[in-house]
Order: sequence, then C-alpha cells, then structure tokens
Amino acid sequence: MTDTPGQRGSYYERHIFFCLNHRDTGEASCAQHQAQEAFDHCKRLVKTQGLAGPGQVRVNKAGCLDRCAGGPVCVVYPEAVWYTYVDQADVEEIVESHLKHGVVVERLITPAHLGR
Repeated sequence: MTDTPGQRGSYYERHIFFCLNHRDTGEASCAQHQAQEAFDHCKRLVKTQGLAGPGQVRVNKAGCLDRCAGGPVCVVYPEAVWYTYVDQADVEEIVESHLKHGVVVERLITPAHLGR
C-alpha cells in the first residue's frame, strides 16, 4: 500500500493544542487568560462545523507549552503554527481560516522570540 500526500502516518489532518496551564506561584500562565473558555469555544465550533474526527481536526488540551510570555497560546500541527489569541473572535478566525481552509492567520502568530 502506498501512502498518499497528507496521509503519511497522520490520523488527523490538523491538530490544535490549547495551553491550559495554571501556575499557583503567580507567574504568567495561559489559564489566567480564559484559555479554558477558548478551548471549549474552539471544540464547539469544530464539532458544529463538521470538522471534527479522523482525517479532519482534533482539538486538545495541553499542559504548559513553555510559551507563557506570549499567552494565551495554541499551536496547530502539522504546520507547527503558534497563535496568541485574545478573544473568541480570534479563535473563530483560527478555526475558519486555518483549521477549515489551511490559511494561516498571520496577525495572530506568536512572535518567535516569546518563550517562557
């Protein structure tokens, strides 16, 4: 059996991970910026738009992704595009543009130098 492009070992076409980490130490963390609500909103949108499931999109929770300074963050694979979002409208744009159509939302890309 020959693999076809885009199917080599990938169960999902795209996989988005939302950092939901919370730090009790007072350090910056994504949970301080409504990350859970953004995750829930994304999951709901992906499901209601029929984008969820094998061969399509998977929305996942993640612990610390070590990009706290850019938080709240999410990352879309296989493209490895990191996003910093502010509100539900940003999440909606990521779903519509990147997850649905494969077009990166340039204005929401997390600056490369921002780490923890």
